[in-house]
Order: sequence, then structure tokens, then C-alpha cells
Amino acid sequence: MQPSTGEKNLSALLKTMQPTLLDGSWAFVTVPRGRSLPAGITPLMSCEEPEGLSLILSEADVLKSGLPHAFFCRCISITVHSSLYSIGFLAAVSAALAKASMSINIVSAYHRDYLFVPTNRADEAVGLLKKLAAEAK
Repeated sequence: MQPSTGEKNLSALLKTMQPTLLDGSWAFVTVPRGRSLPAGITPLMSCEEPEGLSLILSEADVLKSGLPHAFFCRCISITVHSSLYSIGFLAAVSAALAKASMSINIVSAYHRDYLFVPTNRADEAVGLLKKLAAEAK
């Protein structure tokens, strides 16, 4: 068993997080079971589900793929190396955005977490997360 890497302390995570708005627009799509992945698309992320393959694609790839899609959004990288065993970090982040009545979709990867927020509220979301970090200091 490999030791967990990354920060576990909630206070340290909140104080040091650096929310960064990534370039581009994204959407969630699904490739129904039994259908092959369209050629020429490059998913940002993927997840195999019972209904089929869920992908997060750039807006351009969504349009050329013809796949069913939902939630055009922007992506915020929560630039802090959180441990996969940390407790409460995503709850605190989610609560701050929920308080502003903002829908979000969160994906955790090995080194950081990614928030997908409505396109028209991306700058507001980054501001709210920076405020959360400042208040934790």
C-alpha cells in the first residue's frame, strides 16, 4: 500500500488553495453503451457508468461529436495538492458556492480537484473561492 500524498489538514487546504479558471468551455456528454467513441475527440475526463461512457469535452469537440450533452460550463482548477483522504475540503468549497445558489460539478483527480461551474458565473465562482481562502487565513 502506497502512502497518501497531498495535504489532509482542512485549514491548510483552505488557506493555500488557488482557484484557477482554465481556458475554454466544456460540457458533459455521454456515449451510450454499445456506441463507439467518435473519432477526433479528446476528452478532458472520462468515467465508465452503467449507461455508457461519460465524458467532459471541449465545446468544439461536443459540437463535432453529435453526442447528447448537458451543462456547458467553465472549469476551475483548485490548485492545492489535496490528499485523496482529506476530509471536509470539498464540502467547504461546495458549501461556499451553494450559499451563492450556484450549481457545480466536482471531479477529483490525483493531484487536485476540478469544479465545473455555469459559464456565466465562472468569474463569480473564482471570486467566492478566493474569498473563502482569504477568510481561512
